[in-house]
Amino acid sequence: MKCASLLLLLLTLICSGCNVPLPSSATPDTVVQSNTSSTATLNPNTPPPIQILPTASASNAATFPDPNAYTWQMIVSHLQRLTDLQADGSGRLFVLEKNGRIRIIQNGQLSPNAFLDITDRVKDAGNEQGLLGLAFHPNFSQNGYFYVNYIGQSGDTFISRFQASGDHADASTEVNLLHIKQPFPNHNGGSLAFGPDGYLYAGLGDGGSQGDPFGNGQSLDTLLGKILRIDVDSKEPYAVPSDNPFGNEVMFYGLRNPWRISFDKQTGDLFIGDVGQDTWEEIDYVSAGSQGGLNFGWNVYEGDHPYKDNGSTGSYVFPVAEYNHADGGCSIIGGYVYRGSIPEWNGIYLYADYCSGKIWGLIKSGDKWQNQLLFDSQGLIVSFGQDAKGEIYLLTDDGGVYQLARK
Repeated sequence: MKCASLLLLLLTLICSGCNVPLPSSATPDTVVQSNTSSTATLNPNTPPPIQILPTASASNAATFPDPNAYTWQMIVSHLQRLTDLQADGSGRLFVLEKNGRIRIIQNGQLSPNAFLDITDRVKDAGNEQGLLGLAFHPNFSQNGYFYVNYIGQSGDTFISRFQASGDHADASTEVNLLHIKQPFPNHNGGSLAFGPDGYLYAGLGDGGSQGDPFGNGQSLDTLLGKILRIDVDSKEPYAVPSDNPFGNEVMFYGLRNPWRISFDKQTGDLFIGDVGQDTWEEIDYVSAGSQGGLNFGWNVYEGDHPYKDNGSTGSYVFPVAEYNHADGGCSIIGGYVYRGSIPEWNGIYLYADYCSGKIWGLIKSGDKWQNQLLFDSQGLIVSFGQDAKGEIYLLTDDGGVYQLARK
């Protein structure tokens, strides 16, 4: 297994194919949904159309720019084990430290005080646990609401809402939306993002170990291995949208460990970076207005390659880009579609590999995709981020934050 050759990665977030042993009395995971409003039974019938609404028509680059004319400019450095970067529209950047702190970057300077500190409730025991994801409510400037995805002291996933005032959020304002039991300490996913439909999306991994031993990716009886979609506005603490395909929180399934989901700011298209097992890393894509209930294939497929014949049948959605570990990679890092101030990058989706530090670009032209390696050896990349103006940032394992810029 590849973990033997990637021993140094055991304390990182993105261990893609690590062999975590089954517990001595292995049983399928159960899902605890705190304060959930959904009691409907899962329905595997053909789902209705979803309502991921495009926000505007987009003008995309037709070709890739010469990457030699651009650089990743350092913004700040020496933060502690970063996992995510988000923006609230005020000009501030918010970076997550794995141990449970959110820090503010404003005007290129790091604030000395934490925006949020929940180190007392976050389990950061190495591997893929910790504070993992952040999303600001679309009306954050009015209501102060933001949402985080973290692994609690129990080892389970918590998706919670907090409320902020100015540059500080009181940890006592936590309202837990979902508490999801995790059978293993890896493959937690962790992404949060508001879609153009106003709903909150959450990426959850298959629960861990290796090879999805409980078949969570293909099971519609668990929230693991899924992209969830919930309405945080119409009911406290949330409601299940009436057009979700299975009558509960599940929107898409068949995922192994979606380490970063993002929506194109202009089109509303959804991109998913799904970490592979031993061989293939993949980028999945959902165009705005596509059908709900899409099945991305894990663990029947790894990428578009057969992985396990478990008797499952159905229609699978295969990735728009993939790469093999033989090329030196180990774990995909999903990114964003560039919509910033450099027009030649407009519409290019950027993604990376954790181990190799390579960064690729994707351009969609009609129903065709161009895929090209753009930057090499950028260090150990753990995540990307995007600000309100569409500029893109990358985060490195040594605590650096960098912005794509002209040389």
